Amino acid sequence: MEITDSIISYRRYLKRRNYSSHTIKNYLNRLKHFVLWVDVPMEQVDYEKVLLYIDWLIGKRLTATTINCHLFCISGFYQYLHYEKGFKTANPVKKSSTLRLPKPLPRHVKDEELTLFFKVVKSYRDKAIFMLMLRCGLRVEEVAHLRLPAIDLKRRSLMVLQGKGGKSRVVYLSKDADDALVAYLKVRTASKTQGLFLVEKGVCKGQPISVRGIQKRMEYYAGKAGVSISCHQLRHTMATQMLNADAQLETIQDLLGHNWVITTQRYCKVSNLKVKRDYYKAMDLVMTRTTPDWGR
Repeated sequence: MEITDSIISYRRYLKRRNYSSHTIKNYLNRLKHFVLWVDVPMEQVDYEKVLLYIDWLIGKRLTATTINCHLFCISGFYQYLHYEKGFKTANPVKKSSTLRLPKPLPRHVKDEELTLFFKVVKSYRDKAIFMLMLRCGLRVEEVAHLRLPAIDLKRRSLMVLQGKGGKSRVVYLSKDADDALVAYLKVRTASKTQGLFLVEKGVCKGQPISVRGIQKRMEYYAGKAGVSISCHQLRHTMATQMLNADAQLETIQDLLGHNWVITTQRYCKVSNLKVKRDYYKAMDLVMTRTTPDWGR
């Protein structure tokens, strides 16, 4: 098996599957690390060799999440060879190979922290960016890739094209998010690009802002406000606030672009206000139906 040719054809396969260029780059980069490390032909790699590779990655002090990502990419390549190219090579990566991960609950941002954060955000562009994350539940990549034609101010909605997993969806603008977006559009630098949020200074002025550019703005404002906030936590906050306001799980699932409702259900575990409200409501009903005299 000519490994170089196989990897090139695998890259074409990923492109045909409509994986993003960023995802393809990450897959091939992790696969490259394994190919350079392994000391036997790819068709001779077995489960024991994979375990040795895991030990080597652990020795590099990589996190369990990162190691599992490496294993996922290697496994995907072997699945491609088997099902698409007809190779008899068995997949040496077993389900039991992956490292066990903790499952931390999504952390939402408290109201007082949001107040401190937005108090230091003076830029019209940056306020619009973070309001779309907070009120529309957009991922940072989705905000960075927004284009002017996706905006429908009349209907107060946005079309998120090619979100995570290549899925598109419609999200809606709250009054404050709509105000922030309109305020930015009034001062947005004239540009030939259709990208919504543009770099405002430096050699890249007028070009669409990058994901890392948005993250750096978040880090700057969070530090200035003295709070611990990430872009993704704004998205978590939107979900938690909607759940506390009695929105249906299916509605939140659609707005967030989750494939499975079980992903959205994780927010139930942190939505204490709703749990508390439901508990007292149910108990009031229970006590009206029974008249226990225990302890009297």
